[in-house]
Amino acid sequence: MAIREIVEVPDPRLKLVSQPVEAFDDGLRTLVADMFETMYDAHGIGLAAIQVGEPVRVMVIDLQEPDPDADPAECDDHGCGHDHRPTKKTPLTFINPEIVETSEETATYQEGCLSIPEIYGEVERPTRCRVRWQDLDGGSHEQWLDGLLATCMQHEMDHLNGILFIDHLSRLKRNMALKKLDKLRKAA
Repeated sequence: MAIREIVEVPDPRLKLVSQPVEAFDDGLRTLVADMFETMYDAHGIGLAAIQVGEPVRVMVIDLQEPDPDADPAECDDHGCGHDHRPTKKTPLTFINPEIVETSEETATYQEGCLSIPEIYGEVERPTRCRVRWQDLDGGSHEQWLDGLLATCMQHEMDHLNGILFIDHLSRLKRNMALKKLDKLRKAA
């Protein structure tokens, strides 16, 4: 496994429509393992293959929710009062995913993106989506997803179609976000 460089805006590869996976081989397994390692290293919850420069229809998601069965970890920030309960890793791999149905009900979520670091914006999306995908062995699956998992799925599906979350914002908010990103990069 290796940590790969994350492609960031304005790289034109992020606007590519990713191609279907045809070979379910060791190369695909390596890509997926690298994507998880890269996502965890960047403290993300989802990553599409195009974000590591591979224009194929592959995404990984792990919401990394707190593990209710784990003992809280000792805090190294003296007296912070935070619950540092370890997270539970639940890695999910989606090959050639497609959203086949969405709910009419929507919700707004404050989204961020590893390809647009330090920038966040409110995006409205369906609260549920029914997804069809293949696993690493080519097996087919179909399931309804809801909540944060549905939001993350839709966000990553956008990446596979050359769409960024800032494309869902008004022109004014998108321009403000890109100017803020420019300032952050110049300050670094």
